[in-house]
Amino acid sequence: MTALWPQATTTYPSSDGEPVAETYAHFYALLITLEVLRQYLAGRQATVLANQFMYYAQGFPKLRVAPDVMVIFEVEPGGRDNYKIWEEGQVPSAIFEMTSAGTRQQDEVEKKTLYEGLGVQEYWLFDPKGEWIAEQLKGYRLRDEVYIPIEDSCSEPLGLRLQIDGGLIAFYRQDTGEKLLIPDELAAALRQEALLRQQAEQRAAAAERRASAAEQALEAFKAQLRDRGIDPETLLN
Repeated sequence: MTALWPQATTTYPSSDGEPVAETYAHFYALLITLEVLRQYLAGRQATVLANQFMYYAQGFPKLRVAPDVMVIFEVEPGGRDNYKIWEEGQVPSAIFEMTSAGTRQQDEVEKKTLYEGLGVQEYWLFDPKGEWIAEQLKGYRLRDEVYIPIEDSCSEPLGLRLQIDGGLIAFYRQDTGEKLLIPDELAAALRQEALLRQQAEQRAAAAERRASAAEQALEAFKAQLRDRGIDPETLLN
């Protein structure tokens, strides 16, 4: 008789208790990048994850990395506690790391080598404080399985142009040139839209009142003519 032994279950943690980001500037840049790209890709077969473990070797839970922001296409939209490449069947198309002088070695060498080997199409390094990247932003694109510098600040998989805006990355659609609004800008735009709509409604209501007043005045004038024995229709026509 064959003995049945319980199978060991591999555990893939979703947290290591480490801080999400090194400083507030890095944390804010991470959150804004996550939200802007999440809104941009809403409704598409894609997901945007931030600071979550990506496991890249089944059965080896220590082989993991937590990109600051990663964009994965052709997967089910929505969040995950962690991301297992062998289950999802897709590697990220673009990864963003919010880098600093303290993480330079890890970001520029170790993670770059890993992402290159995994086949991540684009790898972007953003230095919100300009500690070691003078221009604050640099990117790499995979060509023949090797990363080469991105010269035009455009993301091919995302269809976006990237530009520095203070301590943030600003994203612009390549097809229309339209800027993707950050939450504060979006809220301001919605307030402005609501104000313009309110003003338009007020103008329409004022025009309606003026038209009603004019009609009432005309009817009063016609009544005065009738009181004097004059047919207003004959006079006015």
